[in-house]
Amino acid sequence: MSWIIYPLIALATFFIMEGITWLTHKYVMHGFLWFLHEDHHQPGKSFFEKNDAFFVIFAIPSWLCIMLGSMNEKWWVVSIGAGIAMYGFAYFLVHDVIIHQRFKWFTRSNNRYVKTIRWAHKMHHKHLNKEHGESFGMLMVARKYREKVKRDEQMQRAEPAS
Repeated sequence: MSWIIYPLIALATFFIMEGITWLTHKYVMHGFLWFLHEDHHQPGKSFFEKNDAFFVIFAIPSWLCIMLGSMNEKWWVVSIGAGIAMYGFAYFLVHDVIIHQRFKWFTRSNNRYVKTIRWAHKMHHKHLNKEHGESFGMLMVARKYREKVKRDEQMQRAEPAS
């Protein structure tokens, strides 16, 4: 295989992880592992949550792919592990830093995409129980959230300055 195939595998894995994350969030985290995810839907009690265990749970396949792929010189497996790790880093940056602002690094963004993912996540968190949830993705959100943010921006521009 050409050297270009491995970064492409990692990139494809990164994008596939959004679908896996959506499915896992909806059917596992809001399903049989709700007891770990529940505290994430409660108003802030402490910096750490039981929900943080999912960081370790989701890191295991990445680590195993990288380690076992390296040991057996299966570089396509290493590439899958790298794609999972890249998604994990993106998840941390978007979910914990940008959306929940557990780390105060990007607190004043006026970017439309950032506003959209924050709004979609806010709509997800309006449901305090595991039932009737919405917006289970992270990087890609439904059109209705993008349209809502766009309408808000248009209304804000139309308001006269006081």
